[in-house]
Amino acid sequence: MPQVYADEQVTVELVPDLGRFGNNAYIIRPTSGGPATIVDAPEGAEAVVEALAGSPVERIVVTHSHGDHWAGFDVLRAHTDAPVFAGAEETNLDGSRGIEGLADGAVLPVGEAAVQVLHTPGHTPGSICLYVGHALFSGDTLFPGGPGRTRDAEALAQLIDSITTRLYTLREETVVLPGHGATTTIGDSKHEYAVFAGKEHDPDLHGDVLWLES
Repeated sequence: MPQVYADEQVTVELVPDLGRFGNNAYIIRPTSGGPATIVDAPEGAEAVVEALAGSPVERIVVTHSHGDHWAGFDVLRAHTDAPVFAGAEETNLDGSRGIEGLADGAVLPVGEAAVQVLHTPGHTPGSICLYVGHALFSGDTLFPGGPGRTRDAEALAQLIDSITTRLYTLREETVVLPGHGATTTIGDSKHEYAVFAGKEHDPDLHGDVLWLES
């Protein structure tokens, strides 16, 4: 599987285009050796198990509650009994899955690296992003070209606030690894957002929004 990020402490492998919605899953591995962390559990998670190549798993972290990010949960659970986490503020989670909540600012150790949890509501109430080194696992919070889909204008405003106050404060070279599709950087996304912010918008704007076109 393609390696989409590496530094002295971790490497990140992408398992792309899984299931009916073209989801991404990621495997974070400590360079010092030891168990991996899986980010998201989409349909087609058999490919994640194959990419692990027998490596032990320390935890599974799911970025939010939408079903396409959980559809491969049973496949991963059959492979590993590692604990599974989601944002502490998330709603509509299946209580039978034994999910542990992650508070904003929580830190997950992966070898010698520290993976920071960022609560970024808007796409869902408890959406989280994960930040390690100069890599951001953005779930459906931020994509190349714009934010994740929102159900109403209030949710879009909340999502834009999450992006501008929590994500755009990161270093511009930070690689954004989204829940679907290609990567981008914080710097590129900030430049695109500046175009969006400089325009007038319908007060009811929501749904699929693109920084350069909406």
